Amino acid sequence: MTIPKKVVEELIKLARSDALRKDMETIASNRHNPFVKEGKVDVDAYIEFVTQYNEFINHTPKPFSRIIDKDMKL
Repeated sequence: MTIPKKVVEELIKLARSDALRKDMETIASNRHNPFVKEGKVDVDAYIEFVTQYNEFINHTPKPFSRIIDKDMKL
């Protein structure tokens, strides 16, 4: 697939843009991980998020099935 020349030129122009660079730096400086609290991962917050997200997308949970393999190596 070939990228049209106009698109490439536009991307190069954006890459040289001081305004875009400043905007990206602002976004990066305000970034945070909502699951990290006081330097530690908050598992309860993550589980709560995943539960609510699954409810939001109307995802039906799969029934629990035990892992049968006895010799698992990482």
